[in-house]
Amino acid sequence: MERKWWKEGVVYQIYPRSFYDTNGDGIGDLRGIIKKIPYLKELGVDIIWLNPIYASPNDDNGYDISDYRAILNEFGTMKDFDELLRKLHQEGIKLIMDLVVNHSSDEHPWFVESRSSKESPYRDYYVWRAPSEKGNVPNNWRSFFSGSVWELDEKTGDYYLHLFSKKQPDLNWENEKVRQEVYDMMHWWFEKGIDGFRMDVINFISKVDGLPSMSEDQVEADGYAWGGEYFTNGPRVHEFLQEMNTKVLSKYDIMTVGETGGVTPEDGVLFTGKNRNELNMIFQFEHVSLGQGREGKWTPEPFKLTELKKIMDKWQTQLHGRGWNSLYFNNHDQPRQVSKFGNDSVYRKESAKMLATYLHTLEGTPYVYQGEEIGMTNVYFKDLSQYKDLEILNKWEEIQRTGTLTEEELLKGVHINGRDNARTPMQWDASRHAGFTAGKPWIEVNPNYTTINVEEALKDQDSVFYYYKRLIAMRKEHPIMAYGRYKLILEDHEAIYAYTKTLDKDRWLVILNFSDQEALFEKPEDVQINKEELILSNYEVSQDVSLNQFVLKPYEARIYAI
Repeated sequence: MERKWWKEGVVYQIYPRSFYDTNGDGIGDLRGIIKKIPYLKELGVDIIWLNPIYASPNDDNGYDISDYRAILNEFGTMKDFDELLRKLHQEGIKLIMDLVVNHSSDEHPWFVESRSSKESPYRDYYVWRAPSEKGNVPNNWRSFFSGSVWELDEKTGDYYLHLFSKKQPDLNWENEKVRQEVYDMMHWWFEKGIDGFRMDVINFISKVDGLPSMSEDQVEADGYAWGGEYFTNGPRVHEFLQEMNTKVLSKYDIMTVGETGGVTPEDGVLFTGKNRNELNMIFQFEHVSLGQGREGKWTPEPFKLTELKKIMDKWQTQLHGRGWNSLYFNNHDQPRQVSKFGNDSVYRKESAKMLATYLHTLEGTPYVYQGEEIGMTNVYFKDLSQYKDLEILNKWEEIQRTGTLTEEELLKGVHINGRDNARTPMQWDASRHAGFTAGKPWIEVNPNYTTINVEEALKDQDSVFYYYKRLIAMRKEHPIMAYGRYKLILEDHEAIYAYTKTLDKDRWLVILNFSDQEALFEKPEDVQINKEELILSNYEVSQDVSLNQFVLKPYEARIYAI
């Protein structure tokens, strides 16, 4: 067992726009994060991951970067950033940044130059193609944000590739100069003292030569097809990451996590294996993609606990000793975990604690998304006009053209899976706008802030917050939480998720009820129990319980040393 700080730490993700606003413009800022460092210290987290704070036109909330070495004015100044970094380090908290280098903003000087003429020395910094023989888009791929991945540049008559928004042109990683520019920028931030990078859609940086169209039978109502097989885990992605590791990452004691959609555990081992010299860990999306229907996330369907078990068991067992897992259920791109995987009404507190117990006892590094630690929920706005997310708004435009969904159906999907569920402002107290801002918030606050907020949580020793605090503290005391080998039991049970954790002579039994009904736990014969010590639970537990058989309350969680 090789011990590492990034394996044992707990990461707290901050979406700066929605965290805390100090100047009344309705947008969270760096000084807001500085002000809340004591809160982060109280919770006990070890690592902060900041969503992008770089200069940006904000077409996609900062994931369209116009200057990688400048801070967006709305968030503050580089001086504010330096102070934030210094004060976090003084408290023993590390800071990782978002690295967004599959694409830049179309307002980045590189792209401004690139589109200025076909002869520009920056032309090859991006992916340009002439129109097809029919005089239209070079291939039939669909963008993540609806419509074609190609945008015509009137001046030069060519199209440029953008897997995301048309204001997010893809960088050409085949160009060695582009790669060197990225590595220079990364060195610049590491020399400032940051502790790592979360790498946005990093497994999309290598595209298949020729960028071929998908077959006609895969084209859908909007005239486009999903082209993921030609840009996900592309032919040179591992070569590029190994080069990045050699030239940059290996020079520092830092943490790296790659956002990698469409990967298998086998891919996970390639990206994170000890001798691969690429990344420390990745985010996979199989578990958060459960329950998608005919229009993907916009038409959610119920899913079974056994489906979740199958996915998580696969990642836990296949990466053990070979790679490393990132443990999460929500982030800035996902709905709130208590709403999707728990129960955000009657059993909100209980299910929030149960889900936390689950994620913090698996093998890997847990991520806590801001507000998760107080049990924040999805927001159920009544009207699509209340949402700000580009993905939601583009989908609404698309279905008005194609008729594949009604407005009512889309709104239902947005309520369950929309990205703005995670982006409503952090709920600090019961005052106006949840204490997030003295001004008008950039997006409306979830109306339930009067009962779900930090101030209330800190007053209640039984709150979700103090349960998280306890779990995070336990990780420092019990290496079995991060490193223990996971073994699933009761794999066919549709209400109970149970497993053992083993590290050297220590053995734990984790028992979780994922349902809103009572559930009978019956110990399998092959689980040997030498002692019964209750380590943690989210309900009061009678001391005379026999672990052979007992009834779990709705969303009950228990950890036993056995």
